[in-house]
Amino acid sequence: SGRASSVDWRVKLTIPQNSPLMEYFFNTAVKGNTAYDILGPLKEMGGIFWPLTPSMIIQHSANYNAMAFVHSNYPHQAYQNSQVDQMNIIGEFPVQNQQDARHWVATIHFLRAVTKMFFGKDPEFKGSPPPILHLSAYGEHMFHKVPVVVNTFNVELRAGIDYISTKQDTVYNDKFSGPKPKNIHQDFTNPNAIDPTWAPTLSNISVLITPIYSRESMRDFSMKDFVQGKLNGKGSNEVGFI
Repeated sequence: SGRASSVDWRVKLTIPQNSPLMEYFFNTAVKGNTAYDILGPLKEMGGIFWPLTPSMIIQHSANYNAMAFVHSNYPHQAYQNSQVDQMNIIGEFPVQNQQDARHWVATIHFLRAVTKMFFGKDPEFKGSPPPILHLSAYGEHMFHKVPVVVNTFNVELRAGIDYISTKQDTVYNDKFSGPKPKNIHQDFTNPNAIDPTWAPTLSNISVLITPIYSRESMRDFSMKDFVQGKLNGKGSNEVGFI
């Protein structure tokens, strides 16, 4: 109540909007007469989100070195540095129908992809580390396009949970012509579809992330602007300092 419907304050991890990786991740790939669109459900968002409000564990540290003096009851604390420690996001992911199941499969596949470097026979981005994502959640002055990398993710597949089948690749031999498909749509009942995948009706997905800032962005840091809240909102040139 009272929230603007146009404001998306959910916890989400997304590919930066102007990044060439948007097309790399979300462009439908065609091989022979089959179109591979496994990340298609995430294209509009540009990444993943937790459908239910997750738990977030956040820690900021200011590190000091204790300097011991002779004949002194107390050490002298010399400041060393500050840092934003790793953050853990833990949330449930419910699946109620085949569309939800397709989204769940895409979410798991996205997390698998962003924890791998660009390696192998593809020439694009070859040798590059895993991509940097943007963390956004709860409005501008909480988390707004905070650059992060994914360290680990965990998926809990619980016992005693039902599974719902879905089919990710949904363009068939008679659905398109030419090098790229034109009309991608979901058809769960088509007998010519590829083998289905099963998603649990309820699972737990946790992601451990680390904020990461480039040297260029840190040169533009201003303590005065940070205190006034200018570096964690829309005016921060897409670098959300926290």
